Amino acid sequence: MRFIDILTAIAVPMIWGFGFALAKDAFDQFPPIFLMCMRFGFAALALIWFVGRLRPGEAPRLALVAFVGGTLAYGLQFTGLEGLDASTAALIVQLEVVFATIFAAIFLGDRIGWVRAAAMASAFIGIGLIAGEPSLHNSLYHLTLLIIGGIAWAGGQVLIKTLGNFGGLRLITYFAAFAAPQMLVVSLIVEDGQWQAVATASALDWTKVVYLAFIMTAAGYALWYRLIGRYRLSQVMPFILLVPVTSVAGGIVMLGESLTFNIALGGLIIMAAVAAIQLIPPPPERRPTGEAAD
Repeated sequence: MRFIDILTAIAVPMIWGFGFALAKDAFDQFPPIFLMCMRFGFAALALIWFVGRLRPGEAPRLALVAFVGGTLAYGLQFTGLEGLDASTAALIVQLEVVFATIFAAIFLGDRIGWVRAAAMASAFIGIGLIAGEPSLHNSLYHLTLLIIGGIAWAGGQVLIKTLGNFGGLRLITYFAAFAAPQMLVVSLIVEDGQWQAVATASALDWTKVVYLAFIMTAAGYALWYRLIGRYRLSQVMPFILLVPVTSVAGGIVMLGESLTFNIALGGLIIMAAVAAIQLIPPPPERRPTGEAAD
């Protein structure tokens, strides 16, 4: 990888991780789902000029992908984040990689192998350690929302596979364009105070929204998909492990949070499991007995 691309591959996950902590801070002003609505809505407005129009038949499938992988997933995850420390939530969210691997095996026929299966099992041990933390006994509802949101996110990834070769930047643009109005409807149903939040928001509050929409989402995904298009996934994906590290650091530095031993240990186990899932290739397909290799 070129040096400038290595720096980009480091910067983008750090931008995403920092944005996770920043979103938690923005909940003091904006309801969580409404904040996500603004994030994706503004990002779509910024990106829509750089992608082609939808082809016939694509809109319904994109609407479903956006609802499952966006409105449900981010709605649940960021509502869960509201009741947890950002540093703790960032570790729990990593379970979405485990769920995505399970769904890929069930619905797409991907092979897992015993090493990755063991890593997945250990991730649930890690979540058990976090859930058993005494300080979280009053936050199990929000923890559950995060986990269910991770399941929805994984389902969205499977649905994305049904779109075929859609194009990364085009995908995030229309994903955001469909998710934003869906999130607005859900926010108006389950949240309140949206318009008061808009009317009373300070310049600092809007700076957070700008970061989430234009830097974290629009610029972050544009740069990331550029890297995906230029290099092998095996070169790029390891940098994703910087996301929870940056989120935890952001929560501690920005929000004054702290990690207990159980949460730190559980988080390390989950991150190690996610690293194994992402870095260890699946086992090769078994050839029928007697079949010659190419």
